[in-house]
Amino acid sequence: MSAPFRSHWGLDPEVRFLNHGSYGACPTAVLQKQSELRARLESEPVRFLHREIEPLLDEARAVLADFVGADTEDVSFVPNATGGVTTVLRSLRFEPGDELLTTDHEYNASRNALDFVSETWGAKVVVAKLPWPVSSPEAVVDAVLAHVTPRTRLLLVDHVSSQTALVMPLARLVSEMRARGIETLVDGAHGPGMVPLALRSLGAGYYTGNCHKWLCSPKGAAFLYVRRDLQSGVTPLAVSHGRNSPRTDRSRHRLLFDWTGTHDPTAALCVPEALRVMGGMLPGGWPALMAHNRDKALAARAMLCERLKVAPACPEEMVGSMAVVTLPPGYPERPEPPLYLDPLHLRLFDEHRIEVPVVAWPKPPHRHVRVSAQLYNTPDEYVALADALEVLLR
Repeated sequence: MSAPFRSHWGLDPEVRFLNHGSYGACPTAVLQKQSELRARLESEPVRFLHREIEPLLDEARAVLADFVGADTEDVSFVPNATGGVTTVLRSLRFEPGDELLTTDHEYNASRNALDFVSETWGAKVVVAKLPWPVSSPEAVVDAVLAHVTPRTRLLLVDHVSSQTALVMPLARLVSEMRARGIETLVDGAHGPGMVPLALRSLGAGYYTGNCHKWLCSPKGAAFLYVRRDLQSGVTPLAVSHGRNSPRTDRSRHRLLFDWTGTHDPTAALCVPEALRVMGGMLPGGWPALMAHNRDKALAARAMLCERLKVAPACPEEMVGSMAVVTLPPGYPERPEPPLYLDPLHLRLFDEHRIEVPVVAWPKPPHRHVRVSAQLYNTPDEYVALADALEVLLR
């Protein structure tokens, strides 16, 4: 690992950690800030949660909203992006026969929420099969638009696909949907900190993103953006005191989302610190950091493709801080254990101390390996991965 940057994280030095995408990793300075906030909370919980929490949340939300290009009033903290997706889907109302559009790259948890809601209302989930490998962003747009009908009511789409690491042509998709009177719910779990965001100009009805991945905040921090004209139709999963509050100094949306019951808010309150710490790692700030990680992911992909003699699965313009490499045949097919841990995934860790996901895509025995790029990763780690794969795939 890169010594100058490795010291900012508490990662196990014996592990080559190439899976920042799943859960992220929080710098020790940010964790220290969280410890200080927790100590402050526990020193007087009533004062903190009754009298101090609102201005603290307001400050943290304002910093985050500025980073993602949104108005502060339109951003709310949620525990994770899965919760954000479910919040929107369970708030909306549909009619039997309505069509809810998504892609075959959609994250399984979000797809489960979509299926649940469609079954509840008698709606139909329509799945656009995207080309794989992908030749261009236009091919993705064409595949999605081919499934739009007069009954389409919503598009649920990843900003960056978890399974395939594709950076979707989001602006084009949102624009095309709005032109047809259809709102888009963006599962942006990987978006914040990987790619620049400008939610105000994007125009999506709903966008939810994690802060614990590429922003490197503590786990339990994510946000939900709801466009102002749609906020009256969205309710948090836990309805608390805000519903019948007589207050008029804050919007109903704010009152509903800012207090949903007792929980530890320190992860969300640490988002400004995470933005500050990560933004200070390189002289060019966040733009330089995102470009650095993308360049590293592309270099790793190129090296692995060359070593394994496979072609890239998508053009460079659809790559962010993660990249997938298709694995050649040669590894025996076996049933996948729970939690999507492919046997090759387990052997890479158990025998080589490499933490990297191996994903069956589009279905077994076809597989690819998904590598993440963060400041603490070094070229030697990707070389070690290539060496291990060449051995294990024989």
